[in-house]
Amino acid sequence: MLNLSNAMLWISFSPIADVTAEFYHVDSMSVNWLSLVYLIACIPFGVVASWLIDSVGLRASLLTGAVFNITGCVIRLISGMAFVSNHAFLFAMIGQCLCAVAQPFILFAPTKMAATWFPDNQRATANTMASISNPVGILIANIVSPVIVTSVKNVPLMLQIYTGPTALAAVMTIFGVCSSVPPTPPTASAAEISEPFLKGLKKIVKNRPYWIIFVCFGIGMGLFTTISTYIEQILCPRGYSDKFSGLCGALMVGCGILGAGLAGLIVDKTKKFEEVAKIAFLLSALSSIVFSVISKYRDMDVLIAASISTFGFFGFAVYPVVLELGVECTFPISEGTSGGLINMSGQIIGVIIMVVVGIVTPKLPESQRIYSCFTGKKSIVPLDFTYTNIGLSVLAVFGACVFTIFFKTIYRRLRAEQQVAADKILGYPEHGTIYGPVNSR
Repeated sequence: MLNLSNAMLWISFSPIADVTAEFYHVDSMSVNWLSLVYLIACIPFGVVASWLIDSVGLRASLLTGAVFNITGCVIRLISGMAFVSNHAFLFAMIGQCLCAVAQPFILFAPTKMAATWFPDNQRATANTMASISNPVGILIANIVSPVIVTSVKNVPLMLQIYTGPTALAAVMTIFGVCSSVPPTPPTASAAEISEPFLKGLKKIVKNRPYWIIFVCFGIGMGLFTTISTYIEQILCPRGYSDKFSGLCGALMVGCGILGAGLAGLIVDKTKKFEEVAKIAFLLSALSSIVFSVISKYRDMDVLIAASISTFGFFGFAVYPVVLELGVECTFPISEGTSGGLINMSGQIIGVIIMVVVGIVTPKLPESQRIYSCFTGKKSIVPLDFTYTNIGLSVLAVFGACVFTIFFKTIYRRLRAEQQVAADKILGYPEHGTIYGPVNSR
């Protein structure tokens, strides 16, 4: 619920960028900053969240995220009230910043939760279910925001509606999360004490497979974030409505949930993390090419919806698998550190991509504009994403090719757990620890 509600708050303005700009009396780039601030805040606070998860515990991280999340949501709610009309956007931005600070404390938790609470044949599925609640929130926001906000006067209602799930998540966390670890560790790796935070960071710097994951996953997540934020601005000038843009965002995430769930089940059964990740990377890059080509044409609803759905299906399939791969190639470094830094890479590269896109994308010529989803005042100047989309596709292909060609790793956690189990079967329980004898073998 925390992950879902935080994601809803993140993306709630993007599907209605034109109406949001009209309500707050700002331009399109200011509206984009309501999403971009999430990526920026995750960079410094991501380090704090990784340390908190590893050093203090899962419960402390979730409680911190819950408090920031509900506080930011309430301040967003105030921005829609009449008595702050002269400073409404300032309140919206402050609230969005606090929600953004909450994100890493919530988003980095699933990998640690899966490793601490679940056996090895359920970890990827548990990680998938907890992680994918973030895109589920994005899916809901892409559907709900355009449906609720049919005119400027509906923006306050939207802010009120999103307060409900956020408050529920805070209550569930405060009274429901009572412990960071279970009474009995489910696996040998969960029973071991992880590397100290700073020592783990030093080891990660020297880990080549992890850096390949860091860069390639960051590119993929950055592209997803960019498309989610800009999708209305990509499609609207070509004659597609706010509702269709929201539908495309929802299809991308909805199909992505299916892809991630299927990928999680496959790797739990087969342990073929690397193979599944490479196939998903390549097919998502191919889908992005198709979308970049056809999105510049009018009346291509079916093809646009199909290509964005395929992009989501294979792109999201990468997410839980790569998080597990990050743990496997860095073990015994803590899951909070390895998973947190991977998520941070998506935020860092996402910031870079979104800023560059905002700078290099030109205005759409007047002769090509269709204002089917713009307000009467045309508060957003339409942009021409023709070449920008092609550039994003090239970036997707680059990330997929680098990962497919150069990534190769040993599954350190699985190997260690198998060795511990073998030692116990052979009657050497004193050797059944993951550090020391197992590593030397």
